[in-house]
Amino acid sequence: MKRFILLGAPGSGKGTQARVLAEHMKIARFSTGDILREEVKNQTELGVKAKAYMDAGKLVPDKLILDMIKGTLQQLELADGFILDGFPRTVPQAEGLSEIAAQLSISIDKVFKININDEEVVKRLTARSTCPQCGEIYNDITKPPKTAGICDKDGAQLVRRDDDKEETVRNRLKVYHQQTQPLEDFYKAKDILVDIAGSGGVAKIAQRVLEAATS
Repeated sequence: MKRFILLGAPGSGKGTQARVLAEHMKIARFSTGDILREEVKNQTELGVKAKAYMDAGKLVPDKLILDMIKGTLQQLELADGFILDGFPRTVPQAEGLSEIAAQLSISIDKVFKININDEEVVKRLTARSTCPQCGEIYNDITKPPKTAGICDKDGAQLVRRDDDKEETVRNRLKVYHQQTQPLEDFYKAKDILVDIAGSGGVAKIAQRVLEAATS
């Protein structure tokens, strides 16, 4: 049984690495965003409550998120293991997750944290652009469009999202560090935190994560 958490700053590539790890180890991958969208789409009781907060521009309370996580972890297809992508984000969420794990008689095996320099994050995220029509995401460094500023799929003019502007990225990083340091300490105390170097290409980082997951 393999049960993991993958943490990392915005732009660290944790989503990509979570998908690679899940595919390689044949385990389920979940992010809170995925779970939220599914609950809202299916109009479950929790989804309806969450949507009310989202429509009001408010953060969905930890209790609701944790209730969704609990329901997800109870699903039978998780028998072979799972990876939580970018959750928990705060110590209260981590404490809540520990309580859920105890109730379900399961435990988290390892927490991987992808370490990446802030300046590299700024460089990566400010190089992103998005197609306003099809939603395709490009990156001037890692995935440039064939024609600068134009979507390969539909020829639309690419745009830079507000949350990918340098000032916004730096503010997001500041909040991330404020939340994450206590979270790192929480999992270090449990002796399950594993630091992963976030330098190099996707394949190189994936190799490090897989080695750590199987050691």
